[in-house]
Amino acid sequence: MARELVLYCDESDSSGKHFANFYGGALVESLHLAEVSTRLAARKQALNLLGEVKWQKITEPYAQKYMDLATEIFDLVREGKIKLRIMFTQNYYSAYRLTTEQRENGFFLLYYQFIKHAFGLKFAGLPDRPAAGIRIYFDKLPDTAEKCLAFKGFVTGLNQNSEWRRAGISIRQDQLAEIDSKEHDILQALDLVLGAMQFRLNDKHKEKSEGSPRRGKRTIAKERVYKHILAEIRSTYAGKAFNIGTNTGRPNGMQNLWDDPYRHWLFKPANAAVRPEFSKKQKTK
Repeated sequence: MARELVLYCDESDSSGKHFANFYGGALVESLHLAEVSTRLAARKQALNLLGEVKWQKITEPYAQKYMDLATEIFDLVREGKIKLRIMFTQNYYSAYRLTTEQRENGFFLLYYQFIKHAFGLKFAGLPDRPAAGIRIYFDKLPDTAEKCLAFKGFVTGLNQNSEWRRAGISIRQDQLAEIDSKEHDILQALDLVLGAMQFRLNDKHKEKSEGSPRRGKRTIAKERVYKHILAEIRSTYAGKAFNIGTNTGRPNGMQNLWDDPYRHWLFKPANAAVRPEFSKKQKTK
């Protein structure tokens, strides 16, 4: 059977307090797809999580259930059955001198960079792995049909990339689809991890209930789930510290982009301008 890589993509929080433009991806080799889907569905069933799993739905009574589901997700990550990637921008570094077209298409331009680079797909077929086709599932894209179609055209244009061609990696136009996350447990698992990262990086764990000096129960519950997810991430790196707000290290060079089970990517524009008003220290003062 021909080798196939199945990539699930999601996005979140385009204008956060400190960080913005969150993109997430979950990559599964087709030979593991049935097992991954079955195990996630079974774990949800056992935990009585019968509806759609979403970060925003976490409440105090369900925090432990979400933590238990996160453990299952990262068990699959540690077993090499699924790879996870999170990309985001930091408001402190702003793109400089963008054209009107670039500003209007910023969402898709960043999405394109995420797909092209976050998983190191140019290494997926080298040196001893067979060529592979890539199937991409996007959570519903939040734009016009015309812009979404143009974006998909740019993504399939990666087939002309010389590094991808040498690696035997290709995407067919009919293998790009927008899906409903309610029907895909892998996309729901991605939403849980992506939501945890944007929650903590934008200091939402500090938010207080309106008119109250204390944090709400839901905020406290979400922080519990985030801390559990962070511990699971660190366990994939043998207990080492993991800085969620910057690029994950590459001790073996660019090959780590493909090899690592979990990675973060702080995307900085090539011609970034520093915006000191978005410094956390400045806001504290």
